[in-house]
Amino acid sequence: MPLKGLWAIINNLKIKYMFQTEEGKRLFKWASVAFIVLSVFLAVEAIHALISLKDAGREVPPMNLVTLNGMGEVFAVPDIASFSFGANIMGKTVAEAQTQVTQKIDAALAILKKYNVEDKDIKTTSYSINPRYEYVQVTCFVAPCPPGRSVITGYDVGQNILVKVRKTEDAGAILGELGTAGLTDASGIQFTIDDEDALKAEARKMAIADAKEKAKMLAKDLGVKLGDVVSFYENEGYGYPYANYGMGGDMMKISEAASAPELPVGENKIVSNVSVTYEIR
Repeated sequence: MPLKGLWAIINNLKIKYMFQTEEGKRLFKWASVAFIVLSVFLAVEAIHALISLKDAGREVPPMNLVTLNGMGEVFAVPDIASFSFGANIMGKTVAEAQTQVTQKIDAALAILKKYNVEDKDIKTTSYSINPRYEYVQVTCFVAPCPPGRSVITGYDVGQNILVKVRKTEDAGAILGELGTAGLTDASGIQFTIDDEDALKAEARKMAIADAKEKAKMLAKDLGVKLGDVVSFYENEGYGYPYANYGMGGDMMKISEAASAPELPVGENKIVSNVSVTYEIR
């Protein structure tokens, strides 16, 4: 029933019963409540209708999809040689061990300064002090014997340094001289590229072009047309050459000057693998 008609009935009831009986007054009261409830209900329904209209005309998510993979590779000569070295010494006291470690690290840093390695390219990656324990069994002649105990016999102090050599042709000579510094630890060299963003972008562009060309060929073979790109995923890959000179502690314990090793840097390969999903029509 239209709201206007319902309101007219309520008015008629009001006129007929308001000033006549108590029953008429109660009837008018409940009729008013019913009118308010009905108005609220119709308002809620109108809001729901407006919300449903918001999605009217919206495109249905594409169901016909095809995903193609593409790969791009870029090669570049590395311009950074990075490696780590360190000293780990045991002394009877912390001060004794620290003094020996400091002497060895200072000697190594002097070599780096000799080759103009900048402070920003020399970084301490760890510094540790650890007590060394020995289990001592108490001597006894009557059972039960008391338990043994652990006693500190000395301290291990270690410091490790990560260094970047930007003049890669000096890397072999630096490693050769570091062998005279009495260091106990050294890693292999990793040849990297300082700023790879441009190379990554170039590899990505090649990978996308590869995927796009594959998609065009597939669409032609299937007799369909390519629509919009609906998703994209990239998996980057890198290839770093290593030179395993100086691996392990024994290699750094030599006392005589070592001849500078030749360390060809070769080329690094930067790879971008992408997956592109197209709508097909």
